[in-house]
Amino acid sequence: MTATGSRRADLAIDHGVITAIEPDLAAAAVTASTVLDADGMLVLPGAVDVHTHTRVASDAEPDRFFQDSVAAAFGGTTTFLSFNNPGTGSSPAAERSLTTGLAEWQAATANDSAIDYGLALAISGRADDPLSEIPATIEAGVATSKAFMVFDFRLDDSTLFEAMRVMGQRGGMLQVHCEDPVLLDAGVAAALGRGETAPRYHAASRPPYVEAVATARAIAFARATDSPIHIVHLSSAAALDEVRRGKAAGVRVTAETCPHYLTLTDAVYETPDPVDCACFVISPPLRSTADRDALWSGLADGTLDLVATDHVPDRRSVEKSEAGRGIPFDRISNGAPGIETLLAIMYGEGVARGRITIERMVDLVATTPARRFGVGRKGALEVGLDGDVVLFDPGTRRVLRAADLHHTSDYTPYEGFELTGAVRSVFVRGRPVIRDGAFVGQRGFGRFVERGAAGGS
Repeated sequence: MTATGSRRADLAIDHGVITAIEPDLAAAAVTASTVLDADGMLVLPGAVDVHTHTRVASDAEPDRFFQDSVAAAFGGTTTFLSFNNPGTGSSPAAERSLTTGLAEWQAATANDSAIDYGLALAISGRADDPLSEIPATIEAGVATSKAFMVFDFRLDDSTLFEAMRVMGQRGGMLQVHCEDPVLLDAGVAAALGRGETAPRYHAASRPPYVEAVATARAIAFARATDSPIHIVHLSSAAALDEVRRGKAAGVRVTAETCPHYLTLTDAVYETPDPVDCACFVISPPLRSTADRDALWSGLADGTLDLVATDHVPDRRSVEKSEAGRGIPFDRISNGAPGIETLLAIMYGEGVARGRITIERMVDLVATTPARRFGVGRKGALEVGLDGDVVLFDPGTRRVLRAADLHHTSDYTPYEGFELTGAVRSVFVRGRPVIRDGAFVGQRGFGRFVERGAAGGS
């Protein structure tokens, strides 16, 4: 399966690299060390998840980065990118310096992942001189970094503008979390002033126009600087319209959405239990059914370019439990887990329901993410690329349960989803990591991916 078409063929991998894709490789199979029969399976390129907040190992939780890399593999992801924003295990020194953050993160993750992985640095508003350090990080293989327009480590508009310019000039690309800080802070303050402090008020405090205004501004910055830009976790029809206008104007803008925006709606905020409700406190928040449907249309027509998880390994029993003690919604940890469920949701809710084709799914979760983010050896089944392969059973029916997943969180926002399709086996550079639904990989096998130029079409 590729982004441009599908065919029945044999595929050969040698020394981790795809060496042949032909109708019949029976002669080569005679001398091969391993031969697998994938009859009845879909042979897919491994997914490339370009948006995770995977947490590095700590003294208290030494296995958390490794465990989430294993979970990604179980879900059919063979390469993931992670941010080092506050809350992921980075130090205050890493927040003040991009190069310090890069060195610290590489040291913390070395020899720890089961699959290939990379870093996208978070450019904090607390950094001492981020603009001067951006070129060095790009040269070190970190072709994308992320700016947040909100939160207490937000990047002010003038620095964001210049960061976008510098990254574009050096072959990099800025990823932007688009919510307007003035509108958002005013909305949150108004809600708290009315005594609306429960998690259910999270979404109402940051309506779609908060996202749309910021999206329009970020795209205008990209237009003025003639730089590529990537809009992360787009959630609303209003923001989608801004991306559509930007593309029509010739701006080099791409945008992603996430499985939770494609499958869940703001109806979940009516959940009476505050801790259960807090499990859906995500920013931007979940939106209306109309917004959800608009996102599927955006995937189908090309306005949206890719799907990534925005995985945050929060736990109901730890980070989200604060809601049970009555803390206001603006102090509840934002995010939800998803590193293991990307392919499951996109096939089960997208392909199996006729919303997108299998080729479009491959493009959204593998080919375009690899190309746009400078992961040149990944994302497609082509001769010369890494042998990152997923054997996917399209006929299996299953119900998603947190108890069956392998991530470091203790819940899934997709609990009880009835889906078609399941990952059976996963290979990274030709080596099995998942075989017939069991982990057979090795801690530390994953390599840090030094990325090339980002922002390509």
